[in-house]
Amino acid sequence: MIANCHGIRKSFNEELVLKDVSFHIEDTEKVALVGNNGAGKTTLFRILTGELHPDEGDLFFAKGSTIGYLEQNMQFNSTHTVYEELLHVFDEVIALEAKLHQMEEEISRTHSMELTHTYDALRITFEDKKGYEYKSLVKGVLKGLGLKEEIYNQPITTLSGGQKTRVALAKLLLEEPSLLLLDEPTNHLDIAATEWLENYLRSYKGAVLVISHDRYFLDRVVTKVVHLEFGRAMVYNGNYSNFIIESEKVYEAAMHQYEKQQQEIAKQRAVIAKLRQFNREKSIKRARSREKLLDKIEVMDLPTIDDKPMNLVLTPRITSGNDVLTVKELSKSFEDGALFSHINFDIKRGEKVAIVGPNGIGKTTLFRMIMGTSAITTGTVTLGTNVYIGYYDQEHATLNQHASIIEEIQNEFPDLTNTEIRNMLASFLFTGEDVFKPIHALSGGEKGRVALAKIMLSKANFLILDEPTNHLDMMSKEVLENALNQYEGTILYVSHDRYFINQTATKVLDMSKDNMAMYLGDYDYFMEKKKELSTSHSVSTNAPTGTNLSHQSTTTSPTASTKEDWQKQKELQNRIKKLQTTLKDIESQIEVQETLVLELDEQLCLEEVYTNPDKSREVMNKKSEVEIYITELYANWESTSEELESLN
Repeated sequence: MIANCHGIRKSFNEELVLKDVSFHIEDTEKVALVGNNGAGKTTLFRILTGELHPDEGDLFFAKGSTIGYLEQNMQFNSTHTVYEELLHVFDEVIALEAKLHQMEEEISRTHSMELTHTYDALRITFEDKKGYEYKSLVKGVLKGLGLKEEIYNQPITTLSGGQKTRVALAKLLLEEPSLLLLDEPTNHLDIAATEWLENYLRSYKGAVLVISHDRYFLDRVVTKVVHLEFGRAMVYNGNYSNFIIESEKVYEAAMHQYEKQQQEIAKQRAVIAKLRQFNREKSIKRARSREKLLDKIEVMDLPTIDDKPMNLVLTPRITSGNDVLTVKELSKSFEDGALFSHINFDIKRGEKVAIVGPNGIGKTTLFRMIMGTSAITTGTVTLGTNVYIGYYDQEHATLNQHASIIEEIQNEFPDLTNTEIRNMLASFLFTGEDVFKPIHALSGGEKGRVALAKIMLSKANFLILDEPTNHLDMMSKEVLENALNQYEGTILYVSHDRYFINQTATKVLDMSKDNMAMYLGDYDYFMEKKKELSTSHSVSTNAPTGTNLSHQSTTTSPTASTKEDWQKQKELQNRIKKLQTTLKDIESQIEVQETLVLELDEQLCLEEVYTNPDKSREVMNKKSEVEIYITELYANWESTSEELESLN
């Protein structure tokens, strides 16, 4: 065990943030720390690093363990170049290397056997400390995190905030602490760099505790989830998707127990009231006895979930034509060269299309060209009939930074009354005095909610979204996903959030410098087909001359068979979803009928029933009918379960 937290409690200005946090981390375990914004995740990280001290509780670390901490907004001040800074991780190895070179010269001069033996022992130490590979390790980590060679010799002070964070992460990975604390490590990484980090962390020999809103990343890396809610920690084994399933089960079980206890309390109170109505000595004694038992019951609190989801509903103003957007031979060049060229694609009404590609390829520039705010070098962009665009800018440049939230909405939609605006903002979690906050004082997530509110009011029928999930917490992401899935208009978006793409996309466009490749389906399907095409291309490249291998180029659309495969997969997914819904309905019906049997049993115990043969027979017949129906429901449940299992 590398770390153990027990009963951690922390408050600020009498506001309790952490009430009772207990969990442990094994030596090589990969753990996610999740919870809503403000739940205390960063506070807990600062306690683990020793920057803060808990008001109560105990914190234990394994002897000799070390901690590395990547903050979300890393302040990295260094006068070194990028490469020099990372080489400092291996100062001891570099000193050994210099010592070995010195000894080599001395041995060649003196031929001393004693010195040779000392040299051999030192060389083994040098090798164990990665002396022969440290330079390639440095370059490998830099390349993996998407840092280009041209910045290796740049001073760190000249880098952007995102580049500094990546350099800080690279240094931490090379230092290999016993416990890595990572706060949003994928914020400044593109998909390729994120995938590299996933693979690195999965094989990392130490332990990892990570805060991240990237649900796909968590699914691929972690094997345990610590959920902070109402100041307490709940631990779930498995990845993020498993946590969602299990936490719902825990909530449902707690709610069931609560309702069951409330029913029992209500029943006892009704009995007590009835006994008191008799107004006899024996009945009053029995009532008092029951009251004493009732007072001893530890009443459960109503189970609640720590979230306040947005109420996001997107409705197109009018229906567009079938052809929404057509892009032909589009290119963009600047004075220092071409950014991209030969971009061709079209979007039909109702499609939900994700654009993926490495950072710097020009995805945001492409959006600006479609919007008409950036000049086209060559090619054409054609919008269809009755197409109205709603644009979400990841930099929120469309928001007036000097206006308040309510002024921003009033200026854009002057026909709305203050009451209408306040009601709408409340659905985006801006209530009371919050609506008078200036835009420039808002967090990234709050600015994102204002921008989404404006899109909702615009009632556009073609949404162009640039990184819409940036700065949103997990609950807000899920709300946005549901809104987009129910949206009847057309959507084109750029996102590095692979989980989000899986939930919303019907088509993926893979953008590179020289083309745009189209794949039907979600992100997982895109990656599967891209891997198949890559393998096919590799085989054809290595094939003997004259071998005819048919394969699909990544610059073309999928073949008819690929489309057919995807359609079959979608049909299968739809069938599975229908069966899952049917299964839930049957389970609900079983629960209702089981409750009815209990009620009928209670009726049979009533004096007015068991003393009346007709009434007793009537209740017994009813119970028999219900039990027969329950048997049928169980049979349906079993057959549906078997079919679902076979499809899965």
